[in-house]
Amino acid sequence: MSDAIPLQPFAEGGIGQRLLAVVDNGGPVLILLALLSVFTLTLILLKLWQFSAARLHDRRTMAQALASWHAEEPGQALQRLAASRHIGAEPLAAAMRGRLDPEADEARLREEVTRLASGRLEQLRAYLRGLEAIGALSPLLGLLGTVLGMIEAFRQLEAAGSQVDPAMLSGGIWEALLTTAAGIALAIPAVAALTWLERVVERFRHRLEDAVTQVFTAAPPRHAA
Repeated sequence: MSDAIPLQPFAEGGIGQRLLAVVDNGGPVLILLALLSVFTLTLILLKLWQFSAARLHDRRTMAQALASWHAEEPGQALQRLAASRHIGAEPLAAAMRGRLDPEADEARLREEVTRLASGRLEQLRAYLRGLEAIGALSPLLGLLGTVLGMIEAFRQLEAAGSQVDPAMLSGGIWEALLTTAAGIALAIPAVAALTWLERVVERFRHRLEDAVTQVFTAAPPRHAA
């Protein structure tokens, strides 16, 4: 017979009960911050999945396609791009196909490539404003919870009259400051994730612009695809 003691997270004095007590002491603002933390984690995981599906880590596809293009092998370059799921493959392939068409209007071609590239960048920037809003609002929500908690603490202090218990005031202040700490704790990872995700998108934008520029500035291959 095993002597192991079963875990009772919600038993009296357990971790679960203490966590529920903390949330209860923080009031509705802390509950809102807890929901926002779940939403923040969901957004971050969603963006990581999107970036992985877009093959942003793949730096070889466009580089190899450009190498084939400069080697006057446009067919091989287009085949590489067509076989890739990289998010920048379509705009780059459109630029190459347009350059191979002697009757294509370069101004219209540039506009079309710009439209395709802008659409891909807009997809990658989706939901980033949500992280930005959470990073900005979380400390304010925490401060609001602190102010409301301080108001309640002093109200109880006034109701106590001459029977003032210092523990009552200190406990109220502790509960009030809890929401500020939670708001800052949520804002820090949200802002950090936003900064990193925006940097990834910016690097992709630079690589795509550089690749498309190379297609337009280089002389088109003498051999059609």
